[in-house]
Amino acid sequence: MDFTPGESQQAVAGLAAEVLTAADPWIQLAKAGLLSLGVMDTATLLTEIGRRAPELAMKALATVMTGALPVSRWGSDQLKEELLPAVSAGEMVLTAAIREAPWANEASRILVPVDDGVALVDPTDIAMTPIPTSSGYPSFLVRLAQAPANALGGPLLGGPECARDLEHLAVAGACALIDGAVAGALALTRDHVATRRQFGRPLAEFQAVSQQIADVYIASRTMHLATLSACWRLDEGRDPGADLSVAGYWCAEQASQAVRHCHHLHGGLGMDVAYPLHRFSALVTDLTRCLGGAEYQLEHQCSST
Repeated sequence: MDFTPGESQQAVAGLAAEVLTAADPWIQLAKAGLLSLGVMDTATLLTEIGRRAPELAMKALATVMTGALPVSRWGSDQLKEELLPAVSAGEMVLTAAIREAPWANEASRILVPVDDGVALVDPTDIAMTPIPTSSGYPSFLVRLAQAPANALGGPLLGGPECARDLEHLAVAGACALIDGAVAGALALTRDHVATRRQFGRPLAEFQAVSQQIADVYIASRTMHLATLSACWRLDEGRDPGADLSVAGYWCAEQASQAVRHCHHLHGGLGMDVAYPLHRFSALVTDLTRCLGGAEYQLEHQCSST
């Protein structure tokens, strides 16, 4: 495939860069029409959110990637008419219960994988237990208080394929956000070592520093390309297969290490909560947990092949 961003992805990235600095970026994303996109464009949006507005990351992952997209791909016309306009307007939060359910306390519907597909469940039918998160977003362990009703598109329409697609979208979305978060941390660190002087010269001129920055850059680019390839296959309706396996494992394995290098290269400044680096590392920690960690990704993908 050609990894050069298409016109649509370039437009999404440019528009997102503009609106994510607004006072209420979620509403501005809605007004810009960025909450109802296809897989590739949504992945581009999530990468920009991870890079520029990590505080919105989990809400966007829940509502757009694991909420609106599955409804758009598998839902009936009636269900689409009921939910998607409100999501597109920024008025409705959706989420999925996959290992945890981000923003479940504000969600209008929760997508729950079941044996015969995906069920769309009212949050009042679910018992929620809060889960601590590094970046402070609301997340919950959910338990069904009664049998779920109103399966997404009907159990025969959704079926196991719909549940697998939901899992694939969740992994791809988490990888896209990690891609952006690591890129944001790398940009901060690159600028810091280029301007911070020690012993009369910029830190970037020291060999050990330049080697660590190179390691972070290589890890970041690998995450980006693996995620892009997996999202492209999902967007084309192809089995993401090995591409998504590589992206999920590499992001879970390398992202935390990459941001640790960034913290190290910042010295004491990297530990200051008034400095934005911690927002990226906290998000990476949460997303790595959402992926299940590197060992889980490796075992899960090996068992599915």
